Amino acid sequence: MTQQTALDDRYHYRLIARALREIDAADAAGEMPSLQGLADRLGMSPAHFQRVFSAWVGVSPKRYQQYLRLDLARDLLARQMPLDEVADLAGLSGSGRLHDLILRWEAMTPGAFAAGGAEITIRWGLFDSPFGPLIAMGTDQGLCGIGFYAETGQQAAFEDLARRWPAARYVEDPAPLRAWVTAALSGRGQAQMTLIGAPFQIKVWEALLAIPSGHVTTYSDIATAIGHPKAVRAVGTAVGRNPISFLIPCHRALRKSGGLGGYHWGLGVKRAMLGWEAARADAAAPQ
Repeated sequence: MTQQTALDDRYHYRLIARALREIDAADAAGEMPSLQGLADRLGMSPAHFQRVFSAWVGVSPKRYQQYLRLDLARDLLARQMPLDEVADLAGLSGSGRLHDLILRWEAMTPGAFAAGGAEITIRWGLFDSPFGPLIAMGTDQGLCGIGFYAETGQQAAFEDLARRWPAARYVEDPAPLRAWVTAALSGRGQAQMTLIGAPFQIKVWEALLAIPSGHVTTYSDIATAIGHPKAVRAVGTAVGRNPISFLIPCHRALRKSGGLGGYHWGLGVKRAMLGWEAARADAAAPQ
């Protein structure tokens, strides 16, 4: 990746993050700002703003606003993926946006998990994304943590992720992570992930990876899919402890009622992710 490409990505991530915040705030207030109004707030010409926004989201700003004004969660739930019919979850882990990811599963033994990640070195750094600023963590094998900290604050997000592996050695060193983070967000190149967790957690995270972009599921469906239909509460806990947000799409888990439920990094982030994925899925579908 060239330095200019990295600068362009950073600019576009900040721009889209601001645009999504503006649209989400307007939707919450019952408003639908015009293309000119959004462009003015972002200091751009309408044509340039529409071109950049559409390149990332896949649809125009107006069409994206329409997605949010619809009952997005219930609409997505109506087309949820039937996880209970999936025979081989791992075989679907490369679908959608994840087709270009290299996935590595590192389910800890009970002893190693209890040791809190002792003898593991985790590098971390701060990056921009279309869903707000994020903190990324990784081992030599790949990304092991992504958190969005616009609502929680940087220090709280760091402590949140680090608490999962309290005995690990943490080093601020974003350079080795940059290519993986950029590939994960832009779909260009390959992003490696290494999942550090207990075996049950890994099974839940694998199930999340089986949900195609633009679709959602429920906690009970995940519990059934992994062979523990009565472990709905445990599944919910494992979903909430997913360390690699967005790439392992815990934002695609909804309540049976169609409500968004909670989201570890803020409901505004979840809404933006679901709206973005639904818009891109529909834009790519045969007409």
